[in-house]
Amino acid sequence: MLFPIGDDNREIRITPFINYLFILINLFVFIFLQKFGSNERFTYAYSTVPAEILTGNDYVSEDKIYIDEYSGERFQVTGLQSTPVFVYLTIFTSMFMHGSFGHLLGNLLFLWVFGDNIENRLGHLRYLIFYLLTGVLASLSHVFVSLIFDSNLFIPSLGASGAISGVLGGYILLYPRKRVTALLFYFVTAVPAVILIGLWFVFQLINGLGMLGGDTGGGVAYAAHIGGFIAGLVFVKLFDKGSIYHH
Repeated sequence: MLFPIGDDNREIRITPFINYLFILINLFVFIFLQKFGSNERFTYAYSTVPAEILTGNDYVSEDKIYIDEYSGERFQVTGLQSTPVFVYLTIFTSMFMHGSFGHLLGNLLFLWVFGDNIENRLGHLRYLIFYLLTGVLASLSHVFVSLIFDSNLFIPSLGASGAISGVLGGYILLYPRKRVTALLFYFVTAVPAVILIGLWFVFQLINGLGMLGGDTGGGVAYAAHIGGFIAGLVFVKLFDKGSIYHH
């Protein structure tokens, strides 16, 4: 799989401090609030729970103890926690939390490579709104796909992936031919953005369809990735129109 590590930034004329801010917030939340993922009660309190978004109610469940049938080992699964804020705000709070260090680093790498170009094109304020809007629409995509296909509505979701998918949707539309440096297995190569991001999107579609067929998808909310990407495609031109940074 192609893994982006950089792109052509010669056209950038502004400091992308909104993109830097998003990266710093994600790092701060994971390190200091989620405590590198060990603070599960915080994570479960501020994650997006589809049932809560659909009903407006805050659901709390008890921790459960499971016993591995082969090893006999007991392990505890944290239940849903009371949400200290209005449940609909978890659509935003979940956007800045991650399930693991690998999850965080993967997302931030994509944001680092592609976000600065979009901020340069849209301007600071428009990029801020665009990022949050596509993140919200991505999260709602996951909620409604979970409802339509009768998935467990009490499984929390979190991560910046939906908003970053919106950034990718905007990037592929605005910069389809821009060369992106990527790691292909053990080799570094440069490919047009339309190929790299296009392959990424096909991967999301394939895995999303696999989930609809009964595969859990490893806990990844592919519907959020697809929804965010489509939102980026739909809205980036609207945000780009008349931008003072448009070249």
